[in-house]
Amino acid sequence: MKFIAIIPARYASKRFPGKPLALINGKIMVQRVYEQALKVFDTVYVATEDKRIYEAVLNFGGKVVMTSRRHKSGTDRCAEAISKINEDSGQNFDIIVNIQGDEPFIQVEQLEEIKKCFRYKYVQIATLIKPINNQDDIFNPNKVKVVINNKNEAIYFSRSPIPFIRGTKEAKWVTANQFYKHIGLYAYRADVLQKITKLKPSNLEIAESLEQLRWIENSYKIKVAFTEYESIAVDTPKDLDKIRQIGLI
Repeated sequence: MKFIAIIPARYASKRFPGKPLALINGKIMVQRVYEQALKVFDTVYVATEDKRIYEAVLNFGGKVVMTSRRHKSGTDRCAEAISKINEDSGQNFDIIVNIQGDEPFIQVEQLEEIKKCFRYKYVQIATLIKPINNQDDIFNPNKVKVVINNKNEAIYFSRSPIPFIRGTKEAKWVTANQFYKHIGLYAYRADVLQKITKLKPSNLEIAESLEQLRWIENSYKIKVAFTEYESIAVDTPKDLDKIRQIGLI
């Protein structure tokens, strides 16, 4: 199987314009993500809609492809990017790994875990989940919860606490049941990626603002792998300040 990692990197973030170019100890954020991805995947590209990011990636020696400004998700951007990459390179990649451009601390172990999912030919889409050990995370709508079946496939994703623990005080939920949160790393088979990006937004997706619910509603299976590593995304300039305060940079 031929893997390719694609890093969607959008300049026009409302909360943090130019985020992929933010400096972290002398390197721009997207470069840090790129270098981590190269430790696992032979082929890595940044997909962007902005010339400034395009030039910055070329300047550090990375591969980059220009994409439309109209995309509403990283998945959509990856679908356009892989079509262009295949055409330009004359190659056909089997698995596309979507690594968020605001995850400068993505761990090699996480990338290896999602790669392993495709040992099984039936896997269409894969992602990561992490056990929740913090009561606050269960009730935080920004921490997306996941319930899974006995085949380690996602049944549902929600910003609400799922499952609901009947007959137990909320303060004890974290020890009454194993909760999981979603880590926003995806991988798709090439044909599946093209199909899911042609689907219309679904009711559950719109309600929760979670694109993966569109796939589940249309009967696509999402395989999950487990990680013990925390996801540390940078959404705002304040997030960078917090990371500095805890000594990560």
